[in-house]
Amino acid sequence: MLLEAERNCWRIDQADRAAILIDDAAYFAAAKSALSKARSTIHMLNWAFDPETELFPRHDGDPGAESELGAFLIHLTQQRPELAVRILCWKSAILVSATQDFFPHRAKRCFKDTAVQFHLDATVPFGACHHQKVIVVDGQVAFAGSSDFCPDRWDTSKHLDGDTRRRHSGLGREFYESRHEVMAVVEGTAARSLEDLFERRWKRATGETLTATQAQGPAPWPDPVKPDLQGVKTALSRTEPTWNNQRAVCEVEALHLASIASATRCIYIENQYLTSPLVGAALAARLRDPRGPEVVLVSNQHSPSWFDQLTMDRRRSVIMRRLHAADQHGRLTAYTPVTASGAPILVHAKLAIMDDTLLRVGSANLNNRSGGFDTECDLSFEIAPDDKKGRDAVSRCRNQLIAYWLACSVAEVASAVGRAGGVGAGIEELRSQGYSRLLPLVSTPLGPIGARIASWHLGDPLGVGDSWRPWRRPATLAAKLSSADLGTTEVL
Repeated sequence: MLLEAERNCWRIDQADRAAILIDDAAYFAAAKSALSKARSTIHMLNWAFDPETELFPRHDGDPGAESELGAFLIHLTQQRPELAVRILCWKSAILVSATQDFFPHRAKRCFKDTAVQFHLDATVPFGACHHQKVIVVDGQVAFAGSSDFCPDRWDTSKHLDGDTRRRHSGLGREFYESRHEVMAVVEGTAARSLEDLFERRWKRATGETLTATQAQGPAPWPDPVKPDLQGVKTALSRTEPTWNNQRAVCEVEALHLASIASATRCIYIENQYLTSPLVGAALAARLRDPRGPEVVLVSNQHSPSWFDQLTMDRRRSVIMRRLHAADQHGRLTAYTPVTASGAPILVHAKLAIMDDTLLRVGSANLNNRSGGFDTECDLSFEIAPDDKKGRDAVSRCRNQLIAYWLACSVAEVASAVGRAGGVGAGIEELRSQGYSRLLPLVSTPLGPIGARIASWHLGDPLGVGDSWRPWRRPATLAAKLSSADLGTTEVL
């Protein structure tokens, strides 16, 4: 089996029930249902947390009673004095918080003089961030994945143009762009490990040692959610940077490389970024292999911020050109999604499906930062080769995502993939039939300045050692490529 504790994951547990939630209309509804059932504890880890996030946005702009997350959590603690609500949010730099309407300040004001404990967590090296996105309810049910609680995160899987529920509440009343998120929800010992992760973070940030939550009564599984998997082997992989006397943890990166190397038929990836030279080299090696798997990538047309367009998009262009050069057997397809009117959809998900035996959902991007500089948390579900029911569930999840992108049925995707003999070929067949909401992902040509930015991986450090010394990165990356045994030392 692929998962190996203390190598590419922290722990291997079991999820009695597990489900994948596509986009935040589904996630916010599921989260509110689970939170409503909390009896003892609600624990949250976030990159960003805005208490004014509406769990059920309305077309008329009126949030309604307790639709805003902050007010809802306060209401819960008022109704149940025994309920402990604790929130850890990254203490972001002022320029970052400004892009999210200064959410830390609003959260501190919202929860002042209430029972909700809200703390800003700065226990990372300068320039790094806490990027984990986790909720644990009563230590029994947990969510993890790509989404924070901010007003611009919510969207439905239809990604409707002009959806007034995505309208900004500010003076301009402009629309938030369409956005794609993926979260996982688990019940069982897998949730307990996420609780342990929170407790460790809480002690590091506040100095307080929490007593382990004692599970009592039925698990607060969200009512609207049907499990996709049951009794499934589940692993938690982390990234944690070197901090004080703590050694770096790079399980996220290790699992990426191991799972890419082990895939035999199809690597399906949705990710905000693709700038990691190690991941790029691993994918290129599989594309060069005559017996390797096909590779299907779904990512953004361009990054949302000007800084990421300047840095991350340029690095991705380099990676994509190298992948196309390595695609000697015609097994690479890469796409960017658009709405019905052709507007870009921001892919913020971090998901990977390897064959039909590994389904991975988390917070980690495919960039250097997520491999060794920021904190990250990914959940992976591994299916035994003889578990046909589980493998069918993983294949169905992949086909559901493709159907969702193309605005067709899951049955049509399954049929097209079967006829064409591959996932990428099946997508191309459907695109030729007019299902055109997945467009080819095109690389941006680089000028001299862009090439220099890309070669130094500006904005994308590997760890503490090169965080403010970008000129060190090429040599550091060459050493990492060599030690990773990917068959190349070329820095992509």
